[in-house]
Amino acid sequence: MNIRDLIPTSLQDLNMDPLWLPFTSNRQFKEQPRLLVSAKDMHYTALDGRQILDGIAGLWAVNAGHCRTPIVDAIKRQAENVDYVTGFQMHHPAAFVAAERLVRITPKGMGHAFFVNSGSEAVDTALKMALAYHRARGEGTRTRFIGRERGYHGVGFGGISVGGMVANRRTFSGALLPSVDHLPHTHLPQANAYSRGQPEHGANLADALEQLVALHDASNIAAVIVEPVAGSTGVLVPPKGYLDRLREICTKHGILLIFDEVITGFGRTGQAFASQTFNVTPDMIVCAKALTNAAVPMGAVVVKNEIYDTFMTGPANAIEFYHGYTYSGHPLAAAAAIATLDLFESEALFERAASLAPYWENAVHSLKGLPHVVDIRNIGLVAGIELAPIPGKPTARAFEAFLRAYEKGVLIRTTGDTIALSPPLIIEKAQIDRIFETIADILKTLP
Repeated sequence: MNIRDLIPTSLQDLNMDPLWLPFTSNRQFKEQPRLLVSAKDMHYTALDGRQILDGIAGLWAVNAGHCRTPIVDAIKRQAENVDYVTGFQMHHPAAFVAAERLVRITPKGMGHAFFVNSGSEAVDTALKMALAYHRARGEGTRTRFIGRERGYHGVGFGGISVGGMVANRRTFSGALLPSVDHLPHTHLPQANAYSRGQPEHGANLADALEQLVALHDASNIAAVIVEPVAGSTGVLVPPKGYLDRLREICTKHGILLIFDEVITGFGRTGQAFASQTFNVTPDMIVCAKALTNAAVPMGAVVVKNEIYDTFMTGPANAIEFYHGYTYSGHPLAAAAAIATLDLFESEALFERAASLAPYWENAVHSLKGLPHVVDIRNIGLVAGIELAPIPGKPTARAFEAFLRAYEKGVLIRTTGDTIALSPPLIIEKAQIDRIFETIADILKTLP
């Protein structure tokens, strides 16, 4: 039987009660469901048949557009050939090809990829790699991690521990990893409001890392992890010189620098990785989402060659790193990754993002001066439009904007009181215009 025959075509026939939705107000959703039944290129189709313009690439993830034929065909062929091979003491060729294609576009000297199934798993993997790397070098006292306020690094216990979003941590605070500290966030609205690209002020905030080194001693610090652009907290673009300063301090003290590029990877900032956009090379890159164009779950940790080489010691038949997942390098995910990376290259989508960025920037900043707008931030094809909150009702105004945009056929995302936008890189200028004309109309009528 075709799976489509099992899916109800009307709300009346759909039992929504058994499903617990993630990061969702479940009761509100089930009273006013937003169900999408198909997708192609820049649009979803809703259950009621309406076309919804995707302004957020699914969830920062569908960078090549929806249901692209080369990716769909690659997944089908792989499923017909081999459905699963364990990555423990054996593997399949597509995983090696996917790794080679991935490291081909990462910064120079980062030549090894460890596959996982999500950004959350990639973060926890990178943290474990950092601990094991220092132990292998005889510096096993390096066990402390430094994250950043307002950082988001997924929902594993490691990622929540180094993350700095209060709502994500609050419920679990008593059970998070010990030996974690946080840098201050980089949001300076008084000095940097309405910046175009990287803000001018705030590089000095990186110097807080020196203070943490003085407090904890470098011999106890394993790694610093930050998002080059903090996405889920509302699109916070790094001040000029800030990432360079973090790199300098980490190198000085022998601390690993991890960039969480789950959101910024694969063209979002106009190059393959934000590391290249900002010309700062970390020791590890965490990526996921657009690696497979979100068609099959997959993530990766890409490391500098010297990190990998440090593990490759001891007896040749010994396991070098006691870590991995049942689905690491899954055949369907590997096939999707290869096809996606080929599509990025053949259609020059990273270059397309860079060429569209000035038009996108002007469209974003055209909202300045409209009701409720208190700040606008952008880099590449990503933007944050911060709204003044309704007194006593944080997040309510932005969420109302989300609901109204959906009714008008445009999908946006909100985080707190910020509208966050990150469209597929195949977007056309006319579609950019539609997104911001829709948001402008909504802002003029919001309470």
